Amino acid sequence: MPPILYLSISILFMTMSIAHAQIERIEPPNWWTGFRDSTLQLLVKGKGIGNYTVHAREEWIKVVKSHRADSPNYLFLDLEIPGNTPEGEIHLVFRKEGDPEISVPYLLKKRERVPEEFVGFSSEDVIYLITPDRFANGDPSNDIDPTLKEKRVDRKQDYARHGGDIRGMINHLDYIEDMGFTAIWPSPLLINDMPRESYHGYAITDFYKVDPRFGTLEEYKEFTYKARQRGIKVIMDQVNNHCGLAHWWMQDLPFSDWIHYQEGFEEGREITVTNHRRTVNQDIYASDHDREIMDNGWFVPSMPDLNQDNPFLANYLIQNSLWWIETLGLGGIRQDTYPYPEKHFMARWAERIMKEYPSFSIVGEEWSYNPLVVGYWQSGARNRDGYESHLKCTMDFPLQQTLIDALAEEENWNTGLIKLYEGLANDFHYASPKDMMLFGDNHDMDRLFTQLSEEVELTKMALAFIMVAPRIPQIYYGTEILMENTDKPGDHGRIRKDFPGGWPDDKVNAFTGRGLDTRKREMQQFVRTLTRFRRDQEVIHAGNTRHFSPENGIYVLFRYADEEIVILILNKNESPVTLQLDRFREMNIENREFREVFSGKSLVLGTALTLEKRGVFLFANGG
Repeated sequence: MPPILYLSISILFMTMSIAHAQIERIEPPNWWTGFRDSTLQLLVKGKGIGNYTVHAREEWIKVVKSHRADSPNYLFLDLEIPGNTPEGEIHLVFRKEGDPEISVPYLLKKRERVPEEFVGFSSEDVIYLITPDRFANGDPSNDIDPTLKEKRVDRKQDYARHGGDIRGMINHLDYIEDMGFTAIWPSPLLINDMPRESYHGYAITDFYKVDPRFGTLEEYKEFTYKARQRGIKVIMDQVNNHCGLAHWWMQDLPFSDWIHYQEGFEEGREITVTNHRRTVNQDIYASDHDREIMDNGWFVPSMPDLNQDNPFLANYLIQNSLWWIETLGLGGIRQDTYPYPEKHFMARWAERIMKEYPSFSIVGEEWSYNPLVVGYWQSGARNRDGYESHLKCTMDFPLQQTLIDALAEEENWNTGLIKLYEGLANDFHYASPKDMMLFGDNHDMDRLFTQLSEEVELTKMALAFIMVAPRIPQIYYGTEILMENTDKPGDHGRIRKDFPGGWPDDKVNAFTGRGLDTRKREMQQFVRTLTRFRRDQEVIHAGNTRHFSPENGIYVLFRYADEEIVILILNKNESPVTLQLDRFREMNIENREFREVFSGKSLVLGTALTLEKRGVFLFANGG
C-alpha cells in the first residue's frame, strides 16, 4: 500500500473518532482515472455510517447516488469519474444532522500502462502452476503472524503451513526462466485467516489484503514486476464463488442476501452444501431443485457461497478483479470453480474485464470430463440457450483424462492411444481449441508421475503431447522432477508437497540440482529442452494440426505451417519397431531433413523410420 494511502487512512481514523463514526474501510482502497467505464461503486464500512449523506468536495467528481444497506454500518456510493479527471486525492464529505462534517480523502491514480499493454497468456506460453506455501521459503520471519488464527508452521504435517512465500518465488525467478516457463500461476495469495488448513489460499477472508504469511502487497507488486522484466506473465488465482467463513464481513453482513442461505447461517442452522451438479447450467431437463442447490449451496461448510445476484456484491467482485489487474500489472486471471457462481454474472464479470483490457486472458475451471460441458463456457460457443460467456480460455479436463487413459491402458482396438486420437477429434466442438489450457496434473489431482504408475517414459510422452498439441500448456511445480504422491493417492496435502531446495535445511536442492537422482535430473532437462524448443516454434503456437490413427502402439501428430513441420511420435513398443512413412505422404516429409529435438541428431526421412526404444520422438525441420 502506498505511503500516501497509509497517511490518508490515519487521518481518516482520527477524524472519525471525533465525529462518533468509525470508518473501518473503504473498498476499493483506491481507483484510477481513464477507465472505459467511468463509474465506480465504493463500499464504506463503519459504525452507523449508513445514516450519513455524502458528496464530493471536488466539482469534477459526482456522487451519483448513496445506497443504504440492510446493516446500518454500510454505505454504497456510486461515483462518476470523467475521463479528464486529474490524478490525486479527492475528498468525500460525510454529513449527518447534529454531527460535525467529515472529509475523507480518497486516492485516484493515473494509470501507469495503457490497456493494450496488459497482454494475457496464450498458446505461445507455458504456464508454471505453484502452490506458494510449498515452493520456497524466502522470508522465514513472516512464517507465523500472532494476530492470525492459525499460529503454526510444521513441515511434517501435510495440511499445516510450511512457510513458502512471495519472496521465495521472487528468489527463484532465475530457475523458472531457465526452465523455459513464460507464465506463473500461483494459487491465491490473499489472506486466509482461518483456524486451520489456511495454506492453500481458497478461503479468502479479505479480498484486498495479501496474506502476511506470504508477504506484503509491495512484495506481490515486486514479484509481478520482476517477472515481467523477464518476459514472464503472472496469472492471479481468483475466487468469485465463495469466501472464507472468517471473512471480516461475516460478523456483520451488508444485506440479508449477501450470501446464500444467509438466514440459516445467522440462525445457526445446518448449512446446505452444493450438490456439485454443474450440468444444471446446460441441462434442458434440470429440475429447479437441483439448480437451487447447485447454485446456492456452499462449496464446503467453511466457505460461504456468495450471492452474485445482489448487485452490490456483483459490483464489488468485478471491481476487485479490475483493481488487482491494474495494481499488479497482471498477465491473466484463473477463476476458481467457474460454473458454481450465477452464470450470467460470470459473463458480465468477464465481459467487463475484457472491455477494459482487450488483450487480456482469463481461464475458468470447469472440472468435467465431458467436452460438451467444458466447451459451453468458452467464448464463441454456439450454445443452444444463446449463452455467451466472454471467457477466452477453459481448462481442458476432458483431454487431460483422455491423455492419462491413453498412455496407461494396454493397446487394443478401443483402448490405449486410440483414445487420444478420438479425444483430440473432439476439438470440432470447441470455439477455439488453441485457447484451452491442457495439463497433466494440478494442485487438486494426483501427480502426473503417480497417475502413470511412476513410469518415466509415459510421463515424458504425456508432457511432450501437452507441449505440442494445439493448446496452452500448464505444468505443476515439481512435475519437472518427477514429484509424486504414490504413497497417498488423492491426498491434497501430499500432492502439494514441498519443492526440494526451497528451505535452507533441505538436503536435496532441485533449483541447483544438488542431490537430485539421475532420473529426476534427466526429467528436468527433458522439460527444459521441450519448453525451450517450444518457445521459438510459431508452428506450435498457431500452426495447423493433423494426426493419424494409431497403429501398432504408435501415435503420430503433426503441427505444420507453410514449410515448417513438427512431428510428434508416441511409441509404446518395448522392442525396436519400424514405422512405415508412406502413410504420411500427404504431409510432404519424404526426402526432407529433420532434427530430432532430444537427441539433437539430424536425418533425412525416407520410406521408413526405425524407433529403437519406447518413448517420445520429436522432429522439426525448422530452427
